[in-house]
Amino acid sequence: MFFLSSPISLFKPPIHIFTRNRGQLAPRQVKYIKRHKGVIPIPIGGSIKGTTLAFGQWGLRIKGNGVRFSAKQLTTAEEVIKRKLKVLKGTKVYLRVFPDIPVCIKGNETRMGKGKGTFEFWATRQPVGRVIFEIGGPSPIREELARDILRQAASKLPTKMEFIGRDTPPRLGNLVLHPPKPPAVGVGDYSVSVGEPAAGI
Repeated sequence: MFFLSSPISLFKPPIHIFTRNRGQLAPRQVKYIKRHKGVIPIPIGGSIKGTTLAFGQWGLRIKGNGVRFSAKQLTTAEEVIKRKLKVLKGTKVYLRVFPDIPVCIKGNETRMGKGKGTFEFWATRQPVGRVIFEIGGPSPIREELARDILRQAASKLPTKMEFIGRDTPPRLGNLVLHPPKPPAVGVGDYSVSVGEPAAGI
């Protein structure tokens, strides 16, 4: 028969991280501080989720290659949008992604081995076509103003972005899925002459 030193040793609590960049976007707690590097997902399954607006009137969507956004890049772009929207009362900024992937970096010219590098920053991997920012409010925002604000925010991000609205079709990778057009029906297709019997009578 054996005795445990403490029942708390059976439960491993989540790790609380205190970094020098705590003011930026970061999860409150994680189970493991180090993760694999991973790859940027490629939307080949046919899903168009996250490629259209859900909350606001205008938005920014990835048009170039998929990319890994850092928490600092997202925070900088969000601050640009908030600063420009300050004059419009009641407007909101919606961040559709969240950096929850820890990035660990080893120093340059370091010998191989001796474990993984130390934690540096939080990031998120997003594929092409994903909506990153949305803006909206109780009163409609003019398209010219929204386009200029989101253009300045897009210059802070490391990939090519596009401006979208409520009527913008969804994306599937590099393809823009336009809705199918209804078949054109002419006026004379179903007309029947008065003097001649209809076909099949």
